[in-house]
Amino acid sequence: MDYFDQIPDPLIIQILCSISDVKTLARCRAVSRRFNSLVPQCDSLLLRVDKVVSDSDFGSILFFSFFRSLFNSLISNFLTLKAFALPGPEKAPASPARILRGFDRIQELDIELPAGELRFEKGTVVRYKAVFGASLKSCVILGFGSERGDRFTDELRKRVVWVINVLFAASARHAYVAREVVGANVDLVRLTVKDHDREGEVTMDRRGLAECREAAVSAIRTIMPSVRMRMMHLKSVEIGSGICLEGATLVVVRPNGSHRAATAGDEEVEDAAIAMGAFGGGVYGKAVPALLKSRSYSLEMNSL
Repeated sequence: MDYFDQIPDPLIIQILCSISDVKTLARCRAVSRRFNSLVPQCDSLLLRVDKVVSDSDFGSILFFSFFRSLFNSLISNFLTLKAFALPGPEKAPASPARILRGFDRIQELDIELPAGELRFEKGTVVRYKAVFGASLKSCVILGFGSERGDRFTDELRKRVVWVINVLFAASARHAYVAREVVGANVDLVRLTVKDHDREGEVTMDRRGLAECREAAVSAIRTIMPSVRMRMMHLKSVEIGSGICLEGATLVVVRPNGSHRAATAGDEEVEDAAIAMGAFGGGVYGKAVPALLKSRSYSLEMNSL
């Protein structure tokens, strides 16, 4: 008697969902006919992308060619932008959307990229978490690094560069990864696009996914709306065990007109809740509350 055959299908599917890794599940399909029929029913998946397209592969895309030359000329002292995209058919067997066609009912999906696309000066660390629907809903940026400028305006300019680069990186993930996958998987209720280094994370919840499907945007990129930014900065923040973050900066980015707060104080409360939701736990759990108590600066940026 084969006792494995006595295990009910729902239990096997639950075990396979716990595995989640798409490549491992693809190998499981070759085990038996039964596995081949059950694997496509997994609803919680992790897809690790092996490659990204190099800068030379973006030469045919006019927007990125123009953006790269213009942006580098403006902020070449601060960062080197590396174009980001998913592999085309010449570089890899298939895009994530095509790989996932073998699964019938994906509800929760995590896509992991091989590395972050942000490139800043040595000693600078920037992390971000962005929430999208058809466009940006919110983005929280936490960064730190040694301050080398002699004037406040120099450091402020550097932080604004962080924000601009993060918004373009998040837009690229939304346009080239999330939007394609959302359109091909109607049962999705949560999507996260992150990288192996945990540099940045783009998320879409059930409502955001529905908005993205309804918008059915066909543009080559995701347009960033005009945004309002609240920036908080401290020269040093201790996060425990004598460890300090030098030049710590917290930025909360939200589209203009997205908030319903009646007063400036209410807006600050909403921004604080978003920031704590993004980085309130883990290693930066002590830095975020300290930054939220510090003096804040409000900025606005036109649509990108």
